[in-house]
Amino acid sequence: MFGLVNWAARKGLAEPKAVPARTAESGRKARRTGVRGETYAYWYLRRHGYVMIARNFSVRGMKGEIDLAGYDGEALAFVEVKTRTGARDDFGAPEDAVTREKKKNLTRIARQFLREYKSGCTPFRFDILAIDSRPGRRPVVRLHKGAFTPQ
Repeated sequence: MFGLVNWAARKGLAEPKAVPARTAESGRKARRTGVRGETYAYWYLRRHGYVMIARNFSVRGMKGEIDLAGYDGEALAFVEVKTRTGARDDFGAPEDAVTREKKKNLTRIARQFLREYKSGCTPFRFDILAIDSRPGRRPVVRLHKGAFTPQ
């Protein structure tokens, strides 16, 4: 399946036309690009041996969500997916967008995930999957296993 997804992304993950100003339409396009990035990441991780168990896990009353959760061997990996479609100079590397506040929120949600699914003894880690998708080119993926420790 990843072969098909990878083929479809051969010219990038962004929509063909970019809106220069930050409007409601550009926000929707950014969200769609994020969904495409998460879908690409899902199949990329499956191809690399992850057994996915959750997608877009959120907790009522808590800010944020866990993009993907899956087993990589014995370890449960909580994966944050960051996709960039423009030039790297514009906003920096995708992985740079995972701030201290974002890490704190992910840690809180992950702990709730472990409580809800009674996985308290399972070894876990936080991975970041960064996708650079320039228009007209295949996405470049960087997977950072154990990118940060719980806060």
